[in-house]
Amino acid sequence: MSTPILSTKLYVPSPRARAVLRPRLIERLNGGLRLQRRLTMISASAGCGKTTLLSQWIKDSSLPVAWLSLEEGDREPARFLAYLVAALQTVGVEIGEGVMSKLQAPSPLPLPLEGIITAILNHIAALRNQFILVLDDYHVLDSKAIDSALDFLIEHMPQQMHVVIASRQDPDLPLARLRARDQLTEVRTSDMRFTSDETSEFLRRSMELDLLAEDAALLESRTEGWIAGLQLAALSLQGHHDAATFIRSFGGKHRDVLDYLVEEVLQQLPEGIQDFLLSTSILERLCGPLCEYVLRSEARDSPLNAISGQETLEYLERVNLFIVPLDKERQWYRYHHLFSDALRQRLTRMGSSAVGGERDVSELHRRASEWHEHQALLLEAFQHAIAAQDVDRATRLIEGEGIPLIFRGAIGPVLHWLDSLPKEEMDARPALHVMHASAMLMVGQMTGIEPKLRAAETYLQAAEDEYTRDLIGHIASIRATIAVSKHQTETIMAESRRALEFLSSYNLPVRTATIWTLGYAYLLQGDRAAAGKAYQEAVTISQKIGHIMINMMATLGLGMIQEAENQLYAAAETYRRVLDLAGDPPLPAACEAYLGLARICSEWNDLDAAEQHGQQALRLAGQFEHIDRGVACEVFLARLKLTRGAVSEAAAMLTKADHFARQHHFTHQLPHIAEAQVLALLQQGDVSSALQLAQRFELKLSLARVLLAQGDTATALVILEQLRTDMEVKEWVNEQLKVMVLQALAFHVHGEKRRAAQVIADVLEMGEPGGFIRMFIDEGEPMREMINAAALSKPNQKPLREAVSKPNQKLLREDVDKPKQLPLRGVVDGPEQKLLWPIHDYLERLLHAFEAERKERGVTSVFVPGFVQSADSLIEPLSRREMEVLRLIAEGLSNRQISERLFVTLSTVKGHNRMIFDKLQATRRTEAVARARELGLL
Repeated sequence: MSTPILSTKLYVPSPRARAVLRPRLIERLNGGLRLQRRLTMISASAGCGKTTLLSQWIKDSSLPVAWLSLEEGDREPARFLAYLVAALQTVGVEIGEGVMSKLQAPSPLPLPLEGIITAILNHIAALRNQFILVLDDYHVLDSKAIDSALDFLIEHMPQQMHVVIASRQDPDLPLARLRARDQLTEVRTSDMRFTSDETSEFLRRSMELDLLAEDAALLESRTEGWIAGLQLAALSLQGHHDAATFIRSFGGKHRDVLDYLVEEVLQQLPEGIQDFLLSTSILERLCGPLCEYVLRSEARDSPLNAISGQETLEYLERVNLFIVPLDKERQWYRYHHLFSDALRQRLTRMGSSAVGGERDVSELHRRASEWHEHQALLLEAFQHAIAAQDVDRATRLIEGEGIPLIFRGAIGPVLHWLDSLPKEEMDARPALHVMHASAMLMVGQMTGIEPKLRAAETYLQAAEDEYTRDLIGHIASIRATIAVSKHQTETIMAESRRALEFLSSYNLPVRTATIWTLGYAYLLQGDRAAAGKAYQEAVTISQKIGHIMINMMATLGLGMIQEAENQLYAAAETYRRVLDLAGDPPLPAACEAYLGLARICSEWNDLDAAEQHGQQALRLAGQFEHIDRGVACEVFLARLKLTRGAVSEAAAMLTKADHFARQHHFTHQLPHIAEAQVLALLQQGDVSSALQLAQRFELKLSLARVLLAQGDTATALVILEQLRTDMEVKEWVNEQLKVMVLQALAFHVHGEKRRAAQVIADVLEMGEPGGFIRMFIDEGEPMREMINAAALSKPNQKPLREAVSKPNQKLLREDVDKPKQLPLRGVVDGPEQKLLWPIHDYLERLLHAFEAERKERGVTSVFVPGFVQSADSLIEPLSRREMEVLRLIAEGLSNRQISERLFVTLSTVKGHNRMIFDKLQATRRTEAVARARELGLL
């Protein structure tokens, strides 16, 4: 649910009609603009006139201004950013829907603040005109996350933007760095103090007091030019006949002065106005209906009932009684912060019968909570319920009607309140323990969740009523989600089923999340059909109730299934749909979609796009805590390094990933790391270490690859045949395709060319609909030879348009030349299907890709399909020593073993390897051996 935007917070306060002009300060502010400094900071104590100064400056400025009045409720990053976007929109910055959907989406993870600010800055950069952004009362935020986001914004903002901060204290920003770069204009408390002349003008013009010059000077000295003190003193002077005596007795620190002057001001006001001020001081913002609701009393003869809220607010504004209008219609107001603080302190000191004995402070907050709830301002309603110490009401509000308050952008306030509650209050309401655990899950505080769940279970009564059963189901759902991050299949399955058994049929948000966790368990089990069914159900329900997070995660699951079924085009479209749901900038969970696109682009041989998607996935994964997705991204990027021949860099990345995974107990990732390490070791010529690694992790496909490197094709073929059978039984077509590619290569190297041709024909038939390219190129020269042979053996087929019935030819005209769109296979049914996307065209694409790879590797000879070279055609023949090394490589010896056999150094062996590979136009051992056999060298 979106954060309600109160337009009054975006209203630029109008300068007071009789306010004292302060040209020396206005000139300083203008100077910051002329010098194109990034930041203007007005840091001064309360009541110094910061907002008044800004309103005067803005009135005479020709630049548009985005104004944001901040309050404590804006400490939540999502809420702050939502209001920041709204403020920027007032000056024409066109913020995209992606940013807003990101801020509105419930998420179990912290917001990617830097990414959101980046997106906002990109929109600002598109604006032609200069503008000013004012953040008033910034000190109320006290948020390190927001400080960091603002620092990033200021550091990277375009020249057409200027930021102004008004605060009671210095913000936690790199002010020293900005000063050193001459990017900071500062106005401080000493600058804000009224001079003697300004004090005289204020008392005469604004407060209509005719004081002697020495009395005005004394008052200025006693207040130290503090405008709030001057104003309060002037209000008190209006009721005194002996101004000089009053001024001489006036003194003390600001807080003491404020308390004293409030007493003086309040005592001169009518009783009804005093009661109004005290009772409504609990409110951050005031309007007539709200004030009347809070003041309402069951005692009909109470003077409070005779007060019209709107009329009273207008009266307070007329008499300059520390009230500030928040909109042009004069419907919403707020008290001066110091004035409201003083009123609240007085209200508290007066005790439980603060207002004429009619009600206590808790009752005022309770009524304020009721009014805000009626207006659907649930966060404000919740905060007043907390202030009223009404735990039952606050509990009901955070549970929400259908969607809990934590899904509405109020995770911070809810967590803060729950953290502050005494244990006995929590134990008396087990639902609070469950909500606490759910909120902790959403901000990634994983370690403290289970104790909360256990505490809830301890105090839950027997599961007899629907409410208790629903809590039990919610607990199980939270545990299932935790197990997802750890890939614990059995736990996910058990807890998900328990959750669905106990959850109320009306609790759709949690039930939908549980259906998603169940789908994840099915996918881990390899039951892709069941996983797809669960994911589709979760998508359908989440779309209906607006649960963006689960919609995104379930859609992501569908994309992973499509990828596993070799439907690469469909999977890519699904992953892009996930990114649309993730917003701009994307949620961290979108790292899986980027990683999926990276894998697909790599397979399509678009390595630059694969690199970009992989890096983006890694950046997003870095926002997780205690989750292994960063390791998965590192492994992919390392394999991409291998593809590009950067073997040493890839090996270093894999070593780092292995260390990190072991340190954080990400054992699920170790086999994937080992699989990539086997490839790196083989390219480095360390066959023995590759063999040990493949055996240790029982990586059968990797083991077969090592055996091929050793020349033991017979054993490799036995392993591959069994693997192929296993994959066919499980119907894991993606793994089946990988096995068959290596099986075809093994048959080819083993000399069984006919069987190799049969397998490669089946592989091409399976790989063509998904546009697979890289899995063939990575196998090097032997695979190229098989593809070339297949191309020569296939007769030209009928033209595509002639092979397809007329109703389908329009689709072909639109799509046949778009290889990265959804595949044409499936456009028609029946025997016509096999005629779409002719295999011969696919073979030509593969052969062109092989040739492009050869050129990129620096091979100078031109590859001609169907032409087999002889040993005489080598650019440079192999030397005697190189032939010795080649034969030992063919026997499967590692570089170290070869060095020991020939009594040479390891570096010498590696040097011979490089020369052999260059002369044979190969990139790896298996390719060199196969090439040598083809040329009759072995």
